[in-house]
Amino acid sequence: MIKVGKRAPDFRLPSTKDATDKATLGKEIALSDYQGKWLVLFFYPKDFTVICPTEIVAFADRYAEFERLGADVVGCSVDPVSSHWTWLSSPRERNGIAGVKYPLASDTTKVTSRAYDVLDDAGLAQRGLFIIDPKGVLKFATVTDNNVGRSVDEVLRMLQALQSGGLCAANWKPGIAVLASA
Repeated sequence: MIKVGKRAPDFRLPSTKDATDKATLGKEIALSDYQGKWLVLFFYPKDFTVICPTEIVAFADRYAEFERLGADVVGCSVDPVSSHWTWLSSPRERNGIAGVKYPLASDTTKVTSRAYDVLDDAGLAQRGLFIIDPKGVLKFATVTDNNVGRSVDEVLRMLQALQSGGLCAANWKPGIAVLASA
């Protein structure tokens, strides 16, 4: 069972990383690729849906902020990597996600979705989000109902709180003093 404070489940998944066309799709990514960096790994139910593109684009629009914090972002669903590519090739005004710079991973075997305990009864990934530290330890986990999109502001706030090295009170934000060192 996945647990905050323990090693995050390993994964090795085909992705859209570094793809420039369909012929270059499928580069595998693994948890070990992110060693030494923070990783925001989020699962979403399905490509070409209503809420999912709003989240993926919201993370994409703020991706530079994650990079400045020494973090990378990976999105993951059970759709095949070819579906991800078609979606990435579709303009935003047509419910596409063109311009997303971080990789989308493909968990068609559903092994990783099970390992992160986000696989629902219909065989889709729920909206799970996990922040993993540079040593591969799970520091934050949340799973929401599929009808509610996530807040990138809150994910960034949580990442910064975890990186602060201190005890952060309720509603802590960057710039506010921590209560004490952790």
